[in-house]
Formats: sequence, C-alpha cells, structure tokens
Amino acid sequence: MAKKALSERQKNILAYIQQYVAEFGRPPTIREIGGAVNISSTSVVNYNLTKLKERGLLERDADVSRGLRLTEKVAETTGQAVEAIGKVVERVNTAVSNLLRVPLVGDIVAGSPIEVGNGDFSAYDDEDAIELSSSMISGRKDDLFALRVSGDSMIDAMVNDGDIVIMRPEYDVRNGDMVAVWLSDDTTTLKYYYQEGNQVRLQPANPTMDPIFVDRENVQVQGKVMMVLRQTA
Repeated sequence: MAKKALSERQKNILAYIQQYVAEFGRPPTIREIGGAVNISSTSVVNYNLTKLKERGLLERDADVSRGLRLTEKVAETTGQAVEAIGKVVERVNTAVSNLLRVPLVGDIVAGSPIEVGNGDFSAYDDEDAIELSSSMISGRKDDLFALRVSGDSMIDAMVNDGDIVIMRPEYDVRNGDMVAVWLSDDTTTLKYYYQEGNQVRLQPANPTMDPIFVDRENVQVQGKVMMVLRQTA
C-alpha cells in the first residue's frame, strides 16, 4: 500500500529546515520551526518531526541542540513532494521575513510578589526567544520582551500558569492596564494597575486573592502586557 502523502504542514517544515540550513549553516530550533510554520505548540512540531523521521526524511539527535539533519531521501521522495517543497520555500521565506523574535528574559509571578534581588527578571539563555508574526502586535516593536507567567492570580484574565506574556516597556500606564511591576522591596508581580490618589492598587484577576495596595512612589512599572500566548502543550 502506498504511503500517505506528506501533509502541507510537513512539507512546510521540510522546506523551512532546508532553507534555514542553507542560509545559516545550522538547523533551526523547535521554536523557530513552530514560528515559521504557524504552530504554537512545540509538541505538535515534535509530532511532525517524528513522522518525518519515520519516513526517513530527517534524522534527529535528542541529546544535541538543533540536532536535525535532512537525509538524501528528501530529494528522492516523490516528484510531487519535491515540487511542493520547492514551491513553499518562497512562502516560508515570506513568513520568516515577517517574524518578530522577542527575547524571553525571565519569569513573572502572577501571585504574591516575589523577591528578585535587583529588580530584574531572572535571565534565560540567549537561545530563548519567542517568534510571532509582526502583524500580531501594533505600534513599536523594537523593544518588546517576553516573560513566562508563574501562578494563577490572573486566571480570570485568561492568563494561566506557564503562559507567555509579550511586554512593551511602558512607564505611563492607564488604570486597568495589565502590567509587570517592580516594588521598592525588590519584588515583582503581574497585576492590573489602578492609581488611587497617592496609592496604587495592584488588582489580581482571581476572586480568591486580595488586591495589593502600595504607595505610588514605591511602584515602578516594568512593562505593559501587549499579548498573551497560551501554552497548550
């Protein structure tokens, strides 16, 4: 029985790996593949890579970063598949050119504020970045950064533990904005911001948690939430 044809998604993955290796001389990361072919879940990317490996189209080394290698069988597969791969390269290139690479700089707690030392977010590796289409974010894009959420104080705002928030540095925010703030006792938290006289109310979106009241001079807004990327894997 003839093998099932490659899915459009699998053709796009092959095309992107092929193009990326040709341009950069190394394979892409799982996140880079997902961003290029519009797959938000790394587990879905891994599933399709496993299917391509089963068909002998690529080899994987799970112990090595970027451990992907296309095999000669890619060029030996059906003419239709080869032609399809060639056709999608241009489309993938267009998608890649429209991608934003947003650095994932650390964690932010959606819960009680936690101590962070110098008011900075914990640093991730340089390889950690979130890729998304530039059309998904309006306004300036050159200073965006991403934080991984820990905790459930913002669950009614559809921000869950493990989600990624895309932030823009903002220091003049409006009441009701969701912001990451640094407090003068060297703690950070993610909350809704409300200025009330000389105080700021940091309001959780969880009915089981109480708001935090702090003096205005003891609050420094680090950034405003522009987008939430929900983790489904």
